[in-house]
Amino acid sequence: MQWLSRWNSQSLASQFLIAGGCVSIAALFLIGFVVTHLIQNAVIHNSGAATALYVDSVVAPLLPDMKIQGVLDDASAQALDETLGQGALGQRLVSFRLWRGDGTILYANDKTLIGKRYPINDKLREALKGSLVARYEVARDLESHKERQLGKPLMEIYNPVLQPWSGETVGVLEFYETASGLADSLARARLSSWISVAVVTATFFLTLSVIVFRGSRLIESQRQDLRQRVDELSVLLAENQGLQRRLRRASQRAAALNETYLRSIGADLHDGPAQQIAYASLRLESDILVSATTTEETREKELSWIRSSLAEGMAEIRNICAGLVLPQVENGAFEEVVRRAVEAHQQKTRSVVYLVVEEDKFELAAAVKICVYRFIQEALNNAYRHGGGVQQSVWAVSRYGSVEVEVSDRGEGFDPDEVRPTSLGLAGLRERIDSLGGEFNVSSGDRGTTVSMKLDSKGMEEVE
Repeated sequence: MQWLSRWNSQSLASQFLIAGGCVSIAALFLIGFVVTHLIQNAVIHNSGAATALYVDSVVAPLLPDMKIQGVLDDASAQALDETLGQGALGQRLVSFRLWRGDGTILYANDKTLIGKRYPINDKLREALKGSLVARYEVARDLESHKERQLGKPLMEIYNPVLQPWSGETVGVLEFYETASGLADSLARARLSSWISVAVVTATFFLTLSVIVFRGSRLIESQRQDLRQRVDELSVLLAENQGLQRRLRRASQRAAALNETYLRSIGADLHDGPAQQIAYASLRLESDILVSATTTEETREKELSWIRSSLAEGMAEIRNICAGLVLPQVENGAFEEVVRRAVEAHQQKTRSVVYLVVEEDKFELAAAVKICVYRFIQEALNNAYRHGGGVQQSVWAVSRYGSVEVEVSDRGEGFDPDEVRPTSLGLAGLRERIDSLGGEFNVSSGDRGTTVSMKLDSKGMEEVE
């Protein structure tokens, strides 16, 4: 459901603030109502008990033995009239009644009620059992017609009349008191109870809120850290998968390039030295060398052709081997490796290469040095072969393990998009640099060609 998903999207602190706030408000009203009701009853009961004690101390001596006499004689009634109608007690009492156990009114300041019998209500029944009953309310009983006409709350008290020696309840004194000031006391009691309950509830809720908010911030912080770590792991996983794909492609292309290299070397040996040696072998088997009629000059000339053919074949073999065998660059400095590659190219092609080398003496991995040497070697060969060797230049920099090399010329240039993927030169360089995690770029146009590479040697392990 929409509201449930919206609720779950809230933070724990917000959920606690909403749910806890509602529960706290409900608890505030419930506890406040209960406490206020208890305090109100206690105030009414205590006030009623004080008034009943005072009335009982004044009226009890005037009453006859209610267990022996079932009616009130005239002398006792007159004494009650005089006592209840004057002084402080007369000013406080609105009405007064003396009940017998069967619900008959034996005495009342309202003479019309004397001798009448009414149904025993709950308050009278409880008083007949010996309990003091006090109520602060608008009169609702049948016999309280005049009190009900006043239309305001009165203190209604039912005080049991006990026999002096046995303590048995023999009657009930009922009287209504104006209870001036009781309403203010009740109002103050209600207000103080509500304030107390509100303060306690607010303190409890705020204390829990502080704890929950601290826990919520901690959980949210951990959740963000976890989410960040998951994102980082996802990125690393994607990079790892990408590297695995690149590694598979590089392995496949390396295998294809190695096979192409072998074919190229075989073709060079077959078309070059093999042809020269085969030519020399055929000349060795000719009749000119073994015939007795051949002159010494002709034989020497034939031998000269054979020696020349073999010498050319050996020279081509040496050139092929020179391109395959790598000089000792593992122990050389970066500048030395770069200069060896450039000098070898200049010596081979009799061309000029402009060189700029910068380094900070940071020790590079052997794989990086070999890659730099092969890169410069192949890039200069391509510049000489396809660009005519016009204004060849090499710019090489090594700083803090980061290597950048750029080889350029000012030849006619070419379209890099038209280079076949199986092209040995560029493809071999790209695969070599990719295998070390570097960058390889080619740009070519009317103003020449630039081939560049970037490698980071830091953290690269040496391979024995």
